[in-house]
Parts: sequence; C-alpha cells; structure tokens
Amino acid sequence: MNGIHGSPIDEQTRCIHYHSENDIVAIKFKCCNTYYPCYKCHQEEADHDREVWQKEEFHTSAILCGLCGHIHTIRDYLSRSSCANCHTAFNEGCALHHHIYFDV
Repeated sequence: MNGIHGSPIDEQTRCIHYHSENDIVAIKFKCCNTYYPCYKCHQEEADHDREVWQKEEFHTSAILCGLCGHIHTIRDYLSRSSCANCHTAFNEGCALHHHIYFDV
C-alpha cells in the first residue's frame, strides 16, 4: 500500500506479522511521522527506537483504516471497535498492544 512502510502484504495494511481479517489499521509512529502496519514492522525497518504518543497528543490523526482510508485520531481509535467511516471491525486483540503505541 502506498505510504505504508514495513512489510504490508495487501492493500488493506495487513502485514507479515498480523494478517487476520480484522488487521486493517496502520499507525503513524510519533518518532518518524511514518505509517506502519505494526510495531514489529517499525522495529525491522526503522533505524531508531519508537516513541509513545502521550495522552495530550491523542487529538492527533494517526490511525489509518486500511479498508476505506479514513484517518482517525488516536482518541477516536481508542474509543471504538470499528472504523468511524466504513464501520468495519478492527482487531480486538490490538488492545493488547496499545501500551506500545500510546500512553494508556
């Protein structure tokens, strides 16, 4: 997918690490302002450590729905289980990794 770095395997932002039907988000990493499908893709490609988005930055648009292209704020993404635009469900298991990306 154009603009998504790392190891995406399809146009809906699934990657070699996470590729279930609901793995359809890419996250803009604070440290490099670059979208990756997951933290593992960032770790493998980036030449720097990742940074965590702080609570006061949750208004930032940083979550891309790989299905429709809608970009969510972090706050909106954390409060939903599906895309605000196309209503496609996000992977519920992603919540287990929120602390990797966000100060939660």
